Amino acid sequence: MSTELTAGLWIVAAYLIGAIPFGFIIGKMRGVDVRTVGSKNIGATNVFRTVGKKWGVLALVLDIMKGLIPTLACKIYQGDSITWLPLAVGIMTATGHMLTPYMKFKGGKGVATGFGMMIALIPCHCALAFAIFALVFAASNYISLGSCTAAAFLGVSVWVPAGSFKGYGDLPQAILITLVAAFVIYKHRANIKRLIAGNENKIHLFKKPEAK
Repeated sequence: MSTELTAGLWIVAAYLIGAIPFGFIIGKMRGVDVRTVGSKNIGATNVFRTVGKKWGVLALVLDIMKGLIPTLACKIYQGDSITWLPLAVGIMTATGHMLTPYMKFKGGKGVATGFGMMIALIPCHCALAFAIFALVFAASNYISLGSCTAAAFLGVSVWVPAGSFKGYGDLPQAILITLVAAFVIYKHRANIKRLIAGNENKIHLFKKPEAK
């Protein structure tokens, strides 16, 4: 099989896998169309808020896995022969989530799937990004703020020279990961406006919000 055909098959498969709308499917299984409630987004955060905590966590894990597994598999099986392909596969899983053909090219914000892709490519950076997300979320109860902060960190940290906590020093990868991080933040533009206005919805992971 030619290199071009191999790469094309990996990329198409990654896009179709990334496009699986797990949040929508989980909501439908629980009798909720997440496109019509809450933020009307099919991502894990809206599932968490409108369907239930455990279902939101399940959607989160599945969305991460659909970015992680294809990218990691490609890195293992093709990374030596087609060095750019794992990154392309990861990008396509995130693109599939955000622009899913199964739902008229409307999808989620790509945070979880993009994070799964980056775990496969830059695990050390992702460990730090997750710690930053967890701290910001715990302090604020805003998932959107934690997500944007973690995305911003990843977009900047990939430019750290190789050798600094295992930075890659790979220019094409750094450029594309920064673009993905910027696009994730762009997809949160409505959340950012609500954060600035002070009316963004909070998520209380371990306790119910106090009655007003």
